[in-house]
Amino acid sequence: MRTPYNIDTQNSCSDCTFRAERQFCNMTTPAVKALDAIKFMAVYPKGSVLFVEGEQPRGVFIVCSGRVKLTTSSSEGKTLIVKIAEAGEVLGASGTILDMPFEVSAETLEPSQINFVRREDFMRFLNTNPEACLHTAQQLSEKYHSAQREIRTLGLSQSTSEKLARLFLDWCGRNGEETPNGMRLKVLLTHEEIAQMIGTSRETVTRLFAELKKRQIIQSKGSTLLIRNKAALKMIAGAS
Repeated sequence: MRTPYNIDTQNSCSDCTFRAERQFCNMTTPAVKALDAIKFMAVYPKGSVLFVEGEQPRGVFIVCSGRVKLTTSSSEGKTLIVKIAEAGEVLGASGTILDMPFEVSAETLEPSQINFVRREDFMRFLNTNPEACLHTAQQLSEKYHSAQREIRTLGLSQSTSEKLARLFLDWCGRNGEETPNGMRLKVLLTHEEIAQMIGTSRETVTRLFAELKKRQIIQSKGSTLLIRNKAALKMIAGAS
């Protein structure tokens, strides 16, 4: 069904055509029906805040479509994007399970369908569905490994250009589309947001983009980024 934000919505988890492709949602029919009975579906426009850092958890948010940026901020107001969550991911699970304040803020990057499950219902769902426990543990484990990759990128890279190149290569591996002219990526982030992902300034990211374009390593138009010379990008990143 189409919505005012022109996205397809899935009202029933049981009937979702993408369920088998997603780590958390790919459960047996009884577990999915139990999830259907406790979730609340909503469609959010771009820029909607789902929860904020330090907020006491009300429950979990399941991304059905769209993308959500997770950010953390310092006392000086500096913001770092720690992850871009995509369809099939559960947000706020660790805080909800531990009953501790959220460690990050979540904001939609594009119109998104988000299912919400209240904390008491989610905890009961985990207690009565071992399969759901396993899938939640798998998601939390993936987030841990993702955090380790980000730490390596930020902490071990020798230069900002290396960090940016590593970020592009990571995107290629996750969402890249191979074309005759190179790897095509859909980038919904501004230069400011990319800077927040690699711990630098917007001006530096803009300068690095210009340098990569001049060397014909990348090409961009709107939200489309084309990696024209992946080998050169690997050399910048120091990857084998």
